[in-house]
Amino acid sequence: MNSEELLQDWHDDALRLETEVAKAVVGQPGIIRLINVALFARGHVLLEGDVGVGKTTVLRAFARAIGGDFERVEGTIDMMPGDLLYHTYVDAQGAPRIDPGPLLRHGHRLTTFFFNEINRARPQVQSLLLRAMAERTVSAFNREYRFPHMTVFADRNKVEKEETFELASAARDRFMFELSMYKPEDPQIRRSLVFDPAFHDADTLLELVEPSIVPWEQLNTIGATIQNHVHTSKTIERYVLELWEATDTPARFGIKLDGVDMDKLILAGASPRGMSALMRAARVVAWLSNRTHVVPDDIYAVLPSALGHRIFFTPIYELRRAALADALVAQIMDRVASP
Repeated sequence: MNSEELLQDWHDDALRLETEVAKAVVGQPGIIRLINVALFARGHVLLEGDVGVGKTTVLRAFARAIGGDFERVEGTIDMMPGDLLYHTYVDAQGAPRIDPGPLLRHGHRLTTFFFNEINRARPQVQSLLLRAMAERTVSAFNREYRFPHMTVFADRNKVEKEETFELASAARDRFMFELSMYKPEDPQIRRSLVFDPAFHDADTLLELVEPSIVPWEQLNTIGATIQNHVHTSKTIERYVLELWEATDTPARFGIKLDGVDMDKLILAGASPRGMSALMRAARVVAWLSNRTHVVPDDIYAVLPSALGHRIFFTPIYELRRAALADALVAQIMDRVASP
């Protein structure tokens, strides 16, 4: 089978993934699409949202549809880096035991790793996760453990601020997307979620999702094939470079935000890694649309999620990040002339 036939087969499976996940998670088509894009672009995702909106359910649904193993960790103030690597306890015979922790116990079969409330964990724990995300390896017990197929999803508690540690810039830059998951707005969907007993048992809902739709061992291969098969024109390349420049010097493009001194807003624009992530994601969007070339709409589809968290503001404006980041990205998309 040549690469074009392989891509078509995987394309059909990728769309089936979204259909199957939607059986368990209703009213979230945008989130499902972007998680699917990150999956095939081989990027990690930082999720935000109120309690009980279905963040864990959507990840469990994807994990079931993809296959491989799923692991969930709860961030706590007293968590230490070693808690991700090993588990110590006293067995029934009173002997001390050390077993592999959540990162290690699944070996190469680990495909979905969910770190809930990551900002409750200390920076040392976040740093260990950074290496796992960047290299998909960790060192423990005098050897290196590899999980080449792993995608990391993290949830950040944005309501409670006590006993939390804000993610460092380097940590946020490791995530391909930062997604906000909101309550569905459609009245009929809201009514179903509240009054239909089918939505009251997540485990039963997940059984509706067909398992192992895609061969998870081949995700890296298909991801690389997509990147090599979907092309960008010189015009698109110039446009993306201008978008990048606008994250550093928005005033140069006539971008203005109310009550903001634009010359003092930006501490650091998007990184090369961030722009690379943007293009990897845009190529996957093009592939999902059955195209072999990127168009501006592919970039628009992922730009807010890929770049908003990668633009860092000076301290005077950082406290207003939630409002300013969205407004700035919207202005960049509006002001930088597209092809």
